[in-house]
Amino acid sequence: MTNPTDRGLSRAERQAMPIALDVAVEIAKHNGVCIRPVVLRRLDTHTGTTEDVNVPCGTTMEAKCPPCAKRNRYLRMAQCREGWHLEAEPSTTPDEPTEEQRWLVEFRADMQAQRDAAEQAGDDTTDLDAVLTGLDDEINAAGIRGTLLGRTAAKRNRSTRRRQDAPDLPKRVRQNTTLGRTFTGSDGATYRPSLFVTLTLPSYGRIRAGQGVPVDPATYDYPRAARDALHFSKLVDRFVQNLRRVAGYDVQYFSSVEPQKRLAPHLHMAVRGTMPRAEIKAIAAATYHQVWWPSVDEVRFEGEHLPVWTERSERAEPYPDGQDGDYLDPATGELLPTWHEALNRLDADEEAEPLHVVRFGPQVDVQGVLSGTPDADQCIRYLSKYLTKSLGDTLDTDNPAQRQHAARMVEALRYEPCSPACPNWLRYGVQPKNAKAGMAPGRCRGKAHKPEHLGYAGRRVLVSRKWSNKTLAEHKRDRRTWVMEALGLADQPTDPHRYVWKPVPAGDDNIPSLALRLLRMVAERQRWRATLLALEDRAVGQDLSAMREAA
Repeated sequence: MTNPTDRGLSRAERQAMPIALDVAVEIAKHNGVCIRPVVLRRLDTHTGTTEDVNVPCGTTMEAKCPPCAKRNRYLRMAQCREGWHLEAEPSTTPDEPTEEQRWLVEFRADMQAQRDAAEQAGDDTTDLDAVLTGLDDEINAAGIRGTLLGRTAAKRNRSTRRRQDAPDLPKRVRQNTTLGRTFTGSDGATYRPSLFVTLTLPSYGRIRAGQGVPVDPATYDYPRAARDALHFSKLVDRFVQNLRRVAGYDVQYFSSVEPQKRLAPHLHMAVRGTMPRAEIKAIAAATYHQVWWPSVDEVRFEGEHLPVWTERSERAEPYPDGQDGDYLDPATGELLPTWHEALNRLDADEEAEPLHVVRFGPQVDVQGVLSGTPDADQCIRYLSKYLTKSLGDTLDTDNPAQRQHAARMVEALRYEPCSPACPNWLRYGVQPKNAKAGMAPGRCRGKAHKPEHLGYAGRRVLVSRKWSNKTLAEHKRDRRTWVMEALGLADQPTDPHRYVWKPVPAGDDNIPSLALRLLRMVAERQRWRATLLALEDRAVGQDLSAMREAA
């Protein structure tokens, strides 16, 4: 074996040797250990002791660490499987409030009365407002959901009249259930089928088969593709609303947004219960979302001619919330309309048209699925296939045509407003919502404008509240409980206020190297796996012994 410290080796021979850290990383991947652990310092408030803990990086579905991403994918698969074919209604009745919760709400009522009386008398309410804010935090910390303030801003209401170019939908009386219909077979067995639905966006031009790139990029409708991707999440919300109106029951779903080869997002949805395929396709055809934003047809500022920020301006009304200055036209000194002013003008224009209308394409796939079948397992795997990757990670980097197609898509998104707070509104003469200094068109830091997201800024996994009657954290806790019980270790819930977590500053001499931390985590994982395998072999041996005794 060659010794890397041998001075007689050439540079090429030394460079050909594997690096120790790379070997440790590969071993960690092979054992399912996080390769980018974050070190946090944990203080035990009961004992006063501190401990450095390696926390996995996989706190999101799009984790960059492959082992964490794989673990998150399996967690989502378990969540999908557990809620898809429920046979009993999930319990959603909230617990009765405790005495502490009742006392906090009653005390807040007294303080609210004092605050209202002070406001009517013209007194300063700053201190009382601070007390109410602290009480609201204590009420939430005591385990009460929601807020007592309700909606604090006025909601803009628009006409709910359906568009003339969209078909009407039937509306059934909604029953208070989340379970679909059951069917009895000829053998007397009861079946409760569910659905697997795939929805896509419309065509923007001819695509080369199997490659996902336009036949003619010059005629491909990139602007429309960009806007459809930006507002795809709203279209999905509309589809769910329409689905529940037509189905007549509280439809529950588990869905994932994935990229097609042409880089357009599309939706896979596991739906509890069943409906006729023709109705699902009719709902998709009748679903649309109108984007009521100011017009972007006219480019007012570009290049070196950009709006100028000023912190002092003569305004006829107070600044909007979160804004302490204005953008103005550098040539005329005219203040640009704020986001709220632009929407008020849009509301006052009776002939105004929406900025964009997004719809699904005609390709709608609907499949019936029974629980416990290979088709159900295949659909679950398909739902979670790309959850560990961003939309841009699925690109074929070896295909120059697809790289150019992605570059053109990113360029189409560059100046497209992605939200009310997007700096691109300055290009069209409108101040973004909560505008601040330093904004410039084409420099939006929003998720939608990042190349790896290709315009889609919504969540990759959409799960209804009554799907499995558990949060993702509760599903993770179930898996941990199973492992701890199998290992024979106690898994008692700890006081959430017992530990105080703090980040470890960079350069701390007490923190071991990454390679050493990975090796320790690998050793711990191997010890757990060996214990689980021994328990499994023991259980198999007990089953064989029982079978022999029964024989």
